[in-house]
Amino acid sequence: MKAKILLMLSAVLFNCLCGSVVAAAVGMSPLAGAVGMNAVAAIVGGAAPSGSLYAGVYTEVWTGELVKYLRRGLEATWLDGIPDNSSIVENDVIHLVDVGVDPDVLVNNTTYPIPLQALDDADIPIGLDKFQTKVTPITDDELYAISYDKMTRVKESHGNAIKDAKFAKAAHAMCANSNGTKTPVLSTTGDRDPETGRKKMTPNDLLRMKRAMDMLNVPTEGRRLVLCNDHVNDLLEADQKFKEQYNIDRNNGTVGRLYGFDIYEFVNNPLYTTAGVKKAIFATASTGEFQCSFAFYTQRVFKATGSTEMYYSPANTDPEYQRNKVNFRHYFICMPKKQDAGVVMMSAYDAAGAPTIKGDAALTVNAASGNSVRTYATSNGAGLTAQSNADWLAVSVSGNKVTFTRQAYAYDAEGESTRTATVTIGIKGTEVTKTVTVTQSMASQA
Repeated sequence: MKAKILLMLSAVLFNCLCGSVVAAAVGMSPLAGAVGMNAVAAIVGGAAPSGSLYAGVYTEVWTGELVKYLRRGLEATWLDGIPDNSSIVENDVIHLVDVGVDPDVLVNNTTYPIPLQALDDADIPIGLDKFQTKVTPITDDELYAISYDKMTRVKESHGNAIKDAKFAKAAHAMCANSNGTKTPVLSTTGDRDPETGRKKMTPNDLLRMKRAMDMLNVPTEGRRLVLCNDHVNDLLEADQKFKEQYNIDRNNGTVGRLYGFDIYEFVNNPLYTTAGVKKAIFATASTGEFQCSFAFYTQRVFKATGSTEMYYSPANTDPEYQRNKVNFRHYFICMPKKQDAGVVMMSAYDAAGAPTIKGDAALTVNAASGNSVRTYATSNGAGLTAQSNADWLAVSVSGNKVTFTRQAYAYDAEGESTRTATVTIGIKGTEVTKTVTVTQSMASQA
């Protein structure tokens, strides 16, 4: 008897939860929804299998809520506006007809019959990517105390996890594995970041991506560029026009439009090795490896959504822990139809950077004539050069040693106590220099 009462109370609780969610979704009072759902249960409960109403409707409602949440997650993002082929998905598999070549176009043709040109079609079945969340346990104590808030948070956390994985997988699929004729992988050319060795992205690098798209004969309308955070920050530093567009309220999800690209920002773009090879999805970065940015043509990629399923086991099947278990499975794919209309910009890595010169930047000598020798080291092992700007101070170089040869400095009746000269030390074959200031004290008055 107690078990039946507990089962009935559980059913009422679940019906209240489902009714509240449905009512809130359509703009009604959650209380009215809870009452209405229990009324439906009272009417049709006798016709339904025992326990099926509260359990079956519960999973169905929450599955529908997750589907709506994931669909909203595509709006105003770089995936929004990509052709959607979800309608032709069957059993979470999509069949695409890959057109091998486009037909040639004859202009002002005067030769008949018009030549035949076959288009080799191929049916390519593609399984949608499967995204599964790990199981979340929810005890009866939690559910009874804060049932609506708790389940809403669980649904949103699972939805966010799936959405993040979907976007990361789509970005990974959009980028070529390595540089190719129809899938160029370019490298940044900007200044070296002294902390990471990463060469920054410049406005000229954006122009290079445009040229690469032009060379691929990609139409100008529908070009989309997805920048990683590093490249966005680089352009904010270097390009005032980009900065002005970035600071505009981005209601449509873009961060600007330059060089014919609708520009977006994404935090989880793929990683490339220093050799220009794309790393596996969700791989961690090693030294010299950074996220890329990528451009594509929207009409040569596609996306498709398959089934979504909620898996739920009630607490009454877990007598030891008395906890409910929830997780979700969702099918989705986004990828190019052909690898022929995308460009990647990876961050080049400069481990050493510009060579440096280590040694004294200032030197004080006495009034007498003579030599002072100092040692200077170059980071690349190259030889040194040295040049003085004063006729009283000569310099010479031997290996990594610089000799400063000075003339005597007599007492100055005008009261000057010192004189200075500037010596420029350089690295052979480079434009790297180091300035050394040499100060000579005056002689004592006789």
